[in-house]
Amino acid sequence: MAAWNFGDILDALENILPPDSPAYIHGARVIRRAEATRRSNNLAKAFLARGAVTGDKIAFYMHNRPEYCETLSAAFKARLTHVNVNYRYTPDEVFYIFDNSDAAVVVYGQEFRDAIIAIRARLTKVKLFVEVGDGTDFAESFEALANSGDGTPLKIIRAPDDLLFIYTGGTTGMPKGVMWTHTDMREVTLAAQRLLGPVPETLEALVEATQALGPAGASLIAPPLMHGTGLLTAMAAMLTGGAVITLTQLHYDVEELLTAIHTHRPVNLTLVGDPFARPLADALDQAPQRYDVSSLERITSSGVMWSLDVKRTLLRHMPNAILADAFSSSEALGLGTSIMTAAGETPTAQFALGGRARVFDEQDRPVLPGSGQSGLVAVAPPIPVGYYKDAEKTARTFRQIDGVRYAIPGDWCRVEADGSLTLLGRGSACINTAGEKVFPEEVEEALKTHPDIEDALVVGVPHPKWGQSVTGVVRLRDKAQLDERGLIDHVRQHLAAYKSPKRLVATSSSLRAPNGKADYKTALNIATAEG
Repeated sequence: MAAWNFGDILDALENILPPDSPAYIHGARVIRRAEATRRSNNLAKAFLARGAVTGDKIAFYMHNRPEYCETLSAAFKARLTHVNVNYRYTPDEVFYIFDNSDAAVVVYGQEFRDAIIAIRARLTKVKLFVEVGDGTDFAESFEALANSGDGTPLKIIRAPDDLLFIYTGGTTGMPKGVMWTHTDMREVTLAAQRLLGPVPETLEALVEATQALGPAGASLIAPPLMHGTGLLTAMAAMLTGGAVITLTQLHYDVEELLTAIHTHRPVNLTLVGDPFARPLADALDQAPQRYDVSSLERITSSGVMWSLDVKRTLLRHMPNAILADAFSSSEALGLGTSIMTAAGETPTAQFALGGRARVFDEQDRPVLPGSGQSGLVAVAPPIPVGYYKDAEKTARTFRQIDGVRYAIPGDWCRVEADGSLTLLGRGSACINTAGEKVFPEEVEEALKTHPDIEDALVVGVPHPKWGQSVTGVVRLRDKAQLDERGLIDHVRQHLAAYKSPKRLVATSSSLRAPNGKADYKTALNIATAEG
């Protein structure tokens, strides 16, 4: 396995890419390659000049914008460790991330200045605050740093074990910092690409291929960069010389998305399952000739169910596209992939087992294909170093089985007779009703096949008889009325009776966080409030 460093990759590509080619696109704003290179080099030097040292953590606290990618590039070049911060957190929760990660540099959007002021006195480990905005008496201006200096590359020797952190909230407990080395993260990406054909296995080969073929096409990243799906697909574009396109609206706006596709002609689009893909499919159905989406060659999703009917609709409008549904988590990349094209369908939540993935029962015994038994998905190296400053959680998630260290994030599945996986759900969200295990995602998917349902989440509500009662919280489509009995019967046509909801509650509230992931806390509050 070759040794890689993201800073070295960026330096090498920036030396050969067309200087006028776009690096970052954000609405009407376009940052060209030469400008992006100059700015990130200046930022990297500024971080080091102000006291940051190799391995220091740099916290990213901002909405999607080019400055996120510019700071990421600078961090890689200066050998600083990326720390993502969920901008939906309260100031105290943000403090936890800064403190837990030992952040030495904080780069934040001006819109979060008040939150920073509220916690700044406690941030004794921070050496430098940088504000994307005007700057203050305690924070330097991002623009001033980006535009101060000669823009030349750093003269620095980097290492393949430099780190990247991805903080993940998971489903339980406090957020955890997943530690990836640059080489292991790069190797995971290359392993997926090898399935499609030869890949550059060394930095020299990457440079030669880029010189021969030119930069990769543009990638439009719809979800937040502060979450793994958005971050890793943006990185994939940056590390192949492709432009990164981000949206300007703070909440997902399908009209802005379609306008960006029509205008900027990306070849890659990143979504997060049905919450992003269904509005896109509906908009294309309503105005099929309004936007040109023919540039899209690949749509990638991860982290949320992506339904078969939504995929079918998208492929009607872009028949040449490949729809790639990745079964992964921040701790375990490459668990499985579900590929669908106009030439062939793949059932919802069914994935081809990744080459490094295995399925074990609770006694660490392999689950046999076609046995009907459920098990936990595990993935072999390359995997993360572990969780930052949490040896106990590291030991639980990263375990040795038969001499191999696996990442086992807690996802349950069945292994079908053909070797494919049917994803059931995350064990921590599993509902125990009358001694039976019910995975919410399975019931949610059955509910969403009904034409009256726009979205659905399923939670376990405490019950004196069953322990937990399977309860569905649904958003209805326009003009639809809640037919509780009819919806329950509909689920029973797809699943065993014990899995069907005992009760359904309709809501007009969003059931999704801004990144598209399920907001089970809100759903449980709604279900509990309804008695």
